[in-house]
Amino acid sequence: MASKRRFSYRLRLFIPMLGMMLAIIGVLIVFQYRRESDYRKSMLERDLKFICQRIIDAYQRGTNLRPFVNFINEYYEGSLYDDISVNVYSSNGQLMYHAGLPVLQDFTEVSRPSEEAFNAIKRSATYREQIGDMNYLVRTELSKDGKIFVYTAMPYTLSIGEALSIGSDIWIMLAVITVAAIIGCIFSTRLLTRSVNLLRDFANRAGNSEKLYDADKFPHDELGDVSRQIVKLYHDRTEAVKRSEKEHRIALHAVEEKARLKRDLTNNINHELKTPVGVIRGYLDTIISNPDMDAATRERFMKRTWENVERLCLLLNDVSTMTRLEDGAGNVPVTQVDFHDLVFTIENDLTISGLAGNMTFHYNLPLDCTVKGNSHLLSGMVSNLIKNAALHSHGTEMGLKLVVESEKYYTFSFYDNGTGVEPQHLPHLFERFYRIDAGRARKTGGTGLGLPIVKNTIEALGGTISVHNRSGGGLEFLFTLEKWRGGEA
Repeated sequence: MASKRRFSYRLRLFIPMLGMMLAIIGVLIVFQYRRESDYRKSMLERDLKFICQRIIDAYQRGTNLRPFVNFINEYYEGSLYDDISVNVYSSNGQLMYHAGLPVLQDFTEVSRPSEEAFNAIKRSATYREQIGDMNYLVRTELSKDGKIFVYTAMPYTLSIGEALSIGSDIWIMLAVITVAAIIGCIFSTRLLTRSVNLLRDFANRAGNSEKLYDADKFPHDELGDVSRQIVKLYHDRTEAVKRSEKEHRIALHAVEEKARLKRDLTNNINHELKTPVGVIRGYLDTIISNPDMDAATRERFMKRTWENVERLCLLLNDVSTMTRLEDGAGNVPVTQVDFHDLVFTIENDLTISGLAGNMTFHYNLPLDCTVKGNSHLLSGMVSNLIKNAALHSHGTEMGLKLVVESEKYYTFSFYDNGTGVEPQHLPHLFERFYRIDAGRARKTGGTGLGLPIVKNTIEALGGTISVHNRSGGGLEFLFTLEKWRGGEA
């Protein structure tokens, strides 16, 4: 089915507006034409009445009417009233004086109309009358004493018709008004539909994903304000959709990243477990398959088996800690922890535990250094830093000190005087199972989860941590812990 032909909004507004304007102009033309025509006729009637009244006035003053009537006829000679017929009758219809055209009416007893008609003619009035084949405009005026009446007649000649007709000036003026009305309608509808056209163009651009223009192009009127509001709503909706899509992509990426990390963790755990399990199985198989093995070799194999079992236990403990920190970072119970006493206790146990190896450990913390934390997690975090330095720094000293105190946080430095690491390895030190030298790390017993546990612990307690090479050699870890403030639960 063919679609219906649509008229533009501008055309639908222009046609009724122009029609209304032309209707108003038409009414004005008719009114003005009639008014002008009536005015011209009234002027002609007024002049005829004036002539009659002058004659009546002359009669009442006792002036000889013949020369006066002749004077009037001469006065109007060559003018519009050149063809006028002026007649003065007595009350019985006898012609007394005449000037101008021949006598048109004979009111003698023989030829005059009925008494009723004759009395009507004698009254003071202006009317039209056809005498013979010619139409006349007649004015009759009766004297106050009723003894005479004046009868003037003006034939409707070509000159009278031209005098009564509307001049060309008024038609020119009306034509100019009509053209001005059309032009005014064109510009008015253009102005009124500007916002609609701009809004339609905006909708087309938006639908075709083209570049959109600024809302300031709309005119500053009510329709323009509505259009700007629509454009603003569209922009806001577009921005909201973009933000939603961006947040969705971020959330999806986070989910995918979390899934990837879990897969990597699972794969890394598999990989890390295979080594100690394989070593344990190898030694046990050797011992079982050789019942006659000498005591010294059996003892050496059993010791190696125990070391790998210990390593396997450490790995499982670290994996458990990592999982607990990642899954319940926001649910870690916190209390007031005296960080000085915690480090003091760890330092006293180093000799027995052998955690620091051949390195010496120093700390410099104020006695009132209380933090918002978890004593078990903080103890594991400091122990992991000490163990990492002992295993990998190749230095002789390590230490922990307070470097900055703000209103809300303490900033601590854990450092060693070892060899440090290559700059390209620094961004990866907190990654799970990342090893600069995988072979050497496995020989020294590292699980590859110590520093990730340190980072997760600090972040779970609301702090931050970073690492860099010291200018004098070795690594420095800078981490923050939130101060304990009175009244906190």
